[in-house]
Amino acid sequence: ENLSVKGIMKQFKVYAVGTTDDPADDLAFHAQIAKQKDFPAKVIPSYRPDKALAIEKDTFLSYIDSLAKACGKKIERASDVVEALIDRLDFFVSMGCKASDHALITAPAIFKSESDVNAIFAKKLAGATLSCEEVEAYKTFVLTHLAKAYAKRDIAMQLHFAAIRDNNSMMFKKLGPDTGYDASHDKELAASLSSFLNNLSATGEVPKTILYTLNPKDYYSLATLMGCYQDGIPGKMQLGSAWWFADHKDGMEEQMKILGNVGLLPRFIGMLTDSRSFLSYSRHEYFRRILCNIFGTWAEEGEVPYDLEMLGKVVQDISFGNAKAYFEG
Repeated sequence: ENLSVKGIMKQFKVYAVGTTDDPADDLAFHAQIAKQKDFPAKVIPSYRPDKALAIEKDTFLSYIDSLAKACGKKIERASDVVEALIDRLDFFVSMGCKASDHALITAPAIFKSESDVNAIFAKKLAGATLSCEEVEAYKTFVLTHLAKAYAKRDIAMQLHFAAIRDNNSMMFKKLGPDTGYDASHDKELAASLSSFLNNLSATGEVPKTILYTLNPKDYYSLATLMGCYQDGIPGKMQLGSAWWFADHKDGMEEQMKILGNVGLLPRFIGMLTDSRSFLSYSRHEYFRRILCNIFGTWAEEGEVPYDLEMLGKVVQDISFGNAKAYFEG
């Protein structure tokens, strides 16, 4: 009983779980869990439309068919994709969704008109191979519209950058994607991300945004660039926690110290689990110990006030309170 899903959640005092879900998902299990009065935690969907942006993949058109069935509408243009995705987003919001999630190598930043992007989509429908510029233009168009929809609905936009995936083609053929053959990328981020956010800022439609990178070289770019769009909501723009290959002691310390140096660490929304495993809640405890050690060391060395009540409140906020306020509003 103690090692059941409910038992583990109770032992770790889990308040809420954000799952990762495709827009075409009917969220039936979320509806089922919501009806259970004794379930120990909130379980809310997170909106992850990666497949709808991956126009370069061979599986794209079959996915678009699935999306069309899910929303009960024909999808014949790129603008139809946007309409379908926002329709599904509203369904997710009705089911408690508080965040989206996007896996990107860099931010898409090739801006073309709706008619141009519809032509690109038609070219894909016809079976033609798209250029890199056309792929990027489609992704820019769709993600821009989604970001504006997130801003309108107070949904946090999570952008995960800098993974280079499925590097071993022999093992990819044998086992498929996401089986342990991914690595840290080294692409440049600042210019394209600046263009993407600046375009949203021009109309006041930058949503709450959390920026993650798999390559720590990007921390200064992300942490300083996000400061250019902090407005309205305390901690609106976040440098996401050390992620994936970087969520070890040294990686967590590096991320938090850089955020403390160039941003506002007390506004940080803290650690994410990100492992799709109920047994990995312990990494939140690992994170909290590292966090406390950082502040304790700073206090002992006179770099922050030796005020345990104040520092305790900061640690509590980073560990729980900031995330609760950020996602619940």
